[in-house]
Amino acid sequence: MDQQPPGDRSASGSGVPTPTCYRHPDRGTGISCTRCERPICPECMVSASVGFQCPDCVREGSGTGHHPAASRPRTLAGGSVAADPRLVTKILLGINLAVFLLVTIRPALVNDLTLLGRWDPAPMLVPATGVAEGEWYRLVTSMFLHQEVVHIAFNMLGLWWLGGQLEAALGRSRYLALYLLSGLAGSALTYLLAAPGEGSLGASGAVYGLFGATAVLMRRMNYDLRPVLVLLALNLVFTFTWGGIAWEAHVGGLIAGVAIAIAMVHAPRERRTAVQAGTCALVLLVSLGLIVVRTMALT
Repeated sequence: MDQQPPGDRSASGSGVPTPTCYRHPDRGTGISCTRCERPICPECMVSASVGFQCPDCVREGSGTGHHPAASRPRTLAGGSVAADPRLVTKILLGINLAVFLLVTIRPALVNDLTLLGRWDPAPMLVPATGVAEGEWYRLVTSMFLHQEVVHIAFNMLGLWWLGGQLEAALGRSRYLALYLLSGLAGSALTYLLAAPGEGSLGASGAVYGLFGATAVLMRRMNYDLRPVLVLLALNLVFTFTWGGIAWEAHVGGLIAGVAIAIAMVHAPRERRTAVQAGTCALVLLVSLGLIVVRTMALT
């Protein structure tokens, strides 16, 4: 009588083929590797965080039962640990300083880059300008624009002091998203509430986002919140008592920074990336919604 190949044997005479271990073809099994999905017998099964893996996949995962990437160190928010935890902060500082030097050399650039809702010049002279006229770039360029030494000094000190800690805790991409979205939210709220012809500039919206994120991070790590809360309270007092300060940018950046940071450090591990990306997308959509509403009102 002919013998059937091991892979063609039936279970309980039902006629349904039973898978066999890829390393031991004479052994039927109902277990598969959770990574490569090849069938494995009890002798070949290696326990993993979820299910079992085959010996080959375990070796590829450096003996841990996980993919090699899973063995790499991660930040609190799930980002990759970088050799230089302040690289993005240094780049942002460099951009702000470069723009400051540029406008020092060519002061007329301030009029082209500042956040301006809508400015209608005298008839027959030059066309109207501002975000409402299609100059959307002003919402971003104003985030890197400073005119006075004191202004840029305070903002860059805040960026360096807060940014390095957050970049190390969140990872580069998450930290950059926090900074840019906080700055954009500050610009959007300023555009919505400020007078159309009132110009606004500075990185304060993004820096206030870092303030809010720092408070959330320290609370998450059970650190003493009093120093950062006192500093934040003092800055808010200056925001609402000194003249010439765009409080809308500060408030908008602060709210966005808190919301994004909560998603970054409190998201469930199994859905962390989805929650973080979704929150960033929501902040972006709200900011764009405010911009669209204001544009419709001004045009």
